Amino acid sequence: QVQLVESGGGLVQAGVSLRLSCAASGRTASRRVMGWFRQASGKEREFVAAIGWSGGSTYYADSVKGRFTASRDNPKNTVYLQMNSLKPEDTAVYYCAAQKWNPFSADVRAAVNEYDSWGQGTQVTVSS
Repeated sequence: QVQLVESGGGLVQAGVSLRLSCAASGRTASRRVMGWFRQASGKEREFVAAIGWSGGSTYYADSVKGRFTASRDNPKNTVYLQMNSLKPEDTAVYYCAAQKWNPFSADVRAAVNEYDSWGQGTQVTVSS
């Protein structure tokens, strides 16, 4: 298992930027594909972005493509989500997650059930 702690959320105005951080710990933390998900009030949790263990591959939901960027610093066991040009519809609780460990595959996946470790979430509220 991987332990995850998110930080960096807050209340911001539309158009500004925010960076979320996710501190990971655990034996396989630096070798896991890491994902970002979000859940708005009354809605299902949805995929936002994912990044391969080396940082060389990234995958984004269409709704954030071109505005959000996932990155990671493996020596620090930290994953980031840079969010630019925020919109009110980006308002949600954002979760960091570690994809199920598979030493034979580096595929980046978007389905919630492909992830087995989750942080507690951090609230992002974007006002218009």
